[in-house]
Amino acid sequence: MADRILTTHVGSLPRPKDVCDVLFARERGEPVDAAVAEATIAAATGDALARQRKTGIDVPSDGEMSKISYATYIKERLSGFDGDSPRRVPGDLESFAGYRERLSRSGGTPTYRRPRCVGPIKVVNLQPLHDDIARMKAAMKAAGYTQGFMNSASPGVIALFQPSDWHKTTEAYLRDLAEAMAAEYEAIVASGLILQIDAPDLGLGRHMMYKDLDEPGFLREAAMHVEALNHALRNVPADRVRMHVCWGNYEGPHHLDVALKAILPAVLKAKPRALLFEGANPRHAHEWSVWKETRVPDDYVLIPGCLDSTTNFVEHPELVAERIERYAGVVGRERVIAGTDCGFGTFAGYGAVDADIAWVKLASLAEGAAIASRRLWGRAA
Repeated sequence: MADRILTTHVGSLPRPKDVCDVLFARERGEPVDAAVAEATIAAATGDALARQRKTGIDVPSDGEMSKISYATYIKERLSGFDGDSPRRVPGDLESFAGYRERLSRSGGTPTYRRPRCVGPIKVVNLQPLHDDIARMKAAMKAAGYTQGFMNSASPGVIALFQPSDWHKTTEAYLRDLAEAMAAEYEAIVASGLILQIDAPDLGLGRHMMYKDLDEPGFLREAAMHVEALNHALRNVPADRVRMHVCWGNYEGPHHLDVALKAILPAVLKAKPRALLFEGANPRHAHEWSVWKETRVPDDYVLIPGCLDSTTNFVEHPELVAERIERYAGVVGRERVIAGTDCGFGTFAGYGAVDADIAWVKLASLAEGAAIASRRLWGRAA
């Protein structure tokens, strides 16, 4: 058990230009030299781990260097996906057409293929996953890490961005996705890495995939998403999995976000024993108090966002410490890890936060965690 507040983040980090060039060339179907691509992504992964170590991140990731996005990467690993999908506009942005257009013109809307499900879903190629694991473990060793995590999409978030023309019901689609994704989840845990399930569908899904439902209707669907996820994780130890839930990593009004209090009953039924959630942005920072009213399982770890991933403001370390201490006051210091609201490179080549500023923000996270640790453990500065 750690005797201080550990630090981590949601997973994606800004990709260097040479990595983006490789990823988008592949996306366009252009020939890419395999050896050059591997060397480029491996070097970027090594740099990401080394920089996380230097910055003070305790539980690192590979930065998702090989992925163009956190959900559509599955088209390289599973059968049944082809073509493209119309973009679902978040409900909050529909309310402000002028802002939505400005966001799109400014490059805030990523342009890449989101294939639809058009046939049976089967695992066809897990080599990209094994390559990710090998790069990550080599980079961890070089940077002096003994633990790290790897992201993987939840069945629900795959369905959120890539609807199915093949399945008659969402339930059937989620069931097939759960069966297919189980192999990836199990492989990550078998490698010794912590599995992070990315499940924005449990928050963002309310004002995207299910924006035409009322709240009770959405909560019924969210429960179905959790049931599918738990089935996919049936062979994975709960303490080797953490889950990320958010309401969308974009700067927008977010006035239609479903409340944390409303989704917690479903979220807490998910198998993972650690939860990463938004705790820093202006729409959700106040919700730390919801945990005081919630019966939190004794083995549950909170990883609140202490940094906003959509603004170039660098949070003061004292503010980070204050946020950490609030959660520690609810569940105890041993059950809090300092995290971020979302990733800093959700989509390759896109991100509201400047790459250099993202690292300064992460350094502030580490400094704030150190301040909180001194206070919580009663040590002198």
